[in-house]
Amino acid sequence: MHHLFETGIFMRKEQTDLLRRMPAFGGLQNESIELILFHSREWVLEANDYFFREGEPGDSLFVIEIGTVLIQRSWKGTPIVLGRLAGGDCFGEMSLIDFQKRSASVIAESSCQAIEVPSKSLRSLFQHDLEQYAMIMMNLGREVSRRLRAADECLFQLQQDPTMAIESRVAT
Repeated sequence: MHHLFETGIFMRKEQTDLLRRMPAFGGLQNESIELILFHSREWVLEANDYFFREGEPGDSLFVIEIGTVLIQRSWKGTPIVLGRLAGGDCFGEMSLIDFQKRSASVIAESSCQAIEVPSKSLRSLFQHDLEQYAMIMMNLGREVSRRLRAADECLFQLQQDPTMAIESRVAT
């Protein structure tokens, strides 16, 4: 079960600093980061709670403050772990770019604290400062591209060595 919290001024400072250090928010002015955080919410999840499930509608991205998450897809009813993310990483950005349903499930591997950045934050930034909006969208595109390249490399290695069974990535 997740819990949503309103954040105080002290937490906003920590969140602003976290976002400023992340590639997805790189180059954004403090005012733009504050505008994004204004519409954001704090999530606290226990281990094994889902942020979202594969196939659900998506209109936000998440920034992990504390904890680790597993990115999973279902294959023949079995969860397959595609990756693990930790503090300072973000996920869910694809739905903000392509307006499609969630392509994977994200589950808290440990107790987690995360910032949910809804599409409303980006729309607000679009209306306030088009140049800053373009910068964050380019940054998100680069993040998706980086992950696609990593997935391509995994597929290439799998094709080169067919003995690498996908079952080895099945969540236990």
